Amino acid sequence: MTHHSAAHRPEAMNECIDNCTQCHAICMETIHYCLGKGGAHAAPEHIALLTTCAEICSTSANAMLRGASVHNVVCGACAEICRQCADACDAMNDPEMTRCADACRRCVESCSAMAA
Repeated sequence: MTHHSAAHRPEAMNECIDNCTQCHAICMETIHYCLGKGGAHAAPEHIALLTTCAEICSTSANAMLRGASVHNVVCGACAEICRQCADACDAMNDPEMTRCADACRRCVESCSAMAA
């Protein structure tokens, strides 16, 4: 039974946990923003993507925090969902959405590395 704490985890994993945690928070804030704005921002498909992205980021961070050996599978899925979410947010030409896209892309990078 290995004891997993920040000190015992590789630095790249700690960074990935931070990126996932931050992306989760920003996606949640962005959902709130989008629902308030209405129109295309609040389209069901867009909200569904943001919500799924927030959830997989949370799951991904939790898998790494638990030391689950399947974290690479979750991180792979997280990277793909974050990539699609980033593209969708970028397409909206809105500074708030660009902020979300940037957080998603940071997550794509670190999760891709963890999935490898």
